[in-house]
Amino acid sequence: MGEVYAPEINKRCRRHLRPTNKSYRIDETYIKVKGKDPYLYRAIDSSGQTIDFLLTAKRDTASAKRFLSTAIKGSGNPMPRVINVDKNPAYPAAIEALTAEGTLPPRVRLRQCKYLNNVIEQDHRTVKKRTWLAKGYGSFQGAWRTLQGIETIHMIRKGRVRWLAKDDSVGQALFVAALFDIAA
Repeated sequence: MGEVYAPEINKRCRRHLRPTNKSYRIDETYIKVKGKDPYLYRAIDSSGQTIDFLLTAKRDTASAKRFLSTAIKGSGNPMPRVINVDKNPAYPAAIEALTAEGTLPPRVRLRQCKYLNNVIEQDHRTVKKRTWLAKGYGSFQGAWRTLQGIETIHMIRKGRVRWLAKDDSVGQALFVAALFDIAA
């Protein structure tokens, strides 16, 4: 049942998000789906706020490019000043392609250093814990729908929603209830 509401909460919550800062940390982690390891691309800002996420079947330049373009074009996401990535060779090629297309301005700096992404590596823990509890997923689409709900609730808990405090669990529950017009 959660698979039905997860994409809907993600869609409804997006317009209520406050803007992030311009320092992006981008990384990917794997998620078990039918014994295979698709990759969950995630981007957060330097303060730990989630920018965007995407589940892909492969870890290549095309997937990195698709993720970067959706993260940049997302509502409430400012154009990055700097993009911090690990040593994955797909990121420089993807950023070069996006710059050539004009999606990304040439002033955006790419920093490839494995230690600058400690913030996102720690942030993976919360998502990985939730996916571990699921003991893997039966289908790619089922995993993607469930991950949308996990990531959206994680954004709400981290305080990315406008006019809602990070520590206000009652307010967060009321916000989710208001998204679906139900009594809390």
